Amino acid sequence: MMKQGLALAGMLFAAAAAAQGLADPTRPPAALASAGSGAAAGGPVLQSVMLSPGRKVAMISGEMVVLGERYGSARLVRLTESEAELKDGTETIVLSLYPQVRKLPAGRVQRAETRTGTGKTKK
Repeated sequence: MMKQGLALAGMLFAAAAAAQGLADPTRPPAALASAGSGAAAGGPVLQSVMLSPGRKVAMISGEMVVLGERYGSARLVRLTESEAELKDGTETIVLSLYPQVRKLPAGRVQRAETRTGTGKTKK
């Protein structure tokens, strides 16, 4: 009975030690985590936008800013689902929730496939 208890304790200890080496699969990569801070990016970073009928709030570099309130010396003057506009005197700063995404008008989209008169797709 003593040997079985020791064997069980040894297996539990080994499993706990092995689990310590596992990385959290939900944690963002280190490059993304450091890009989210305003100091690392060189300026304010729009992290999220919360819009409701009664309240419009932006999370800018870890600080909640209500539409019309100040972030540093700038005022939050416009807020959409993906952008926040700060006005600092004559300077306007537009923060994008997805700065790496560039939108194009629908007419300018280039398609890799074109349609033929037969209704088939030609590549």
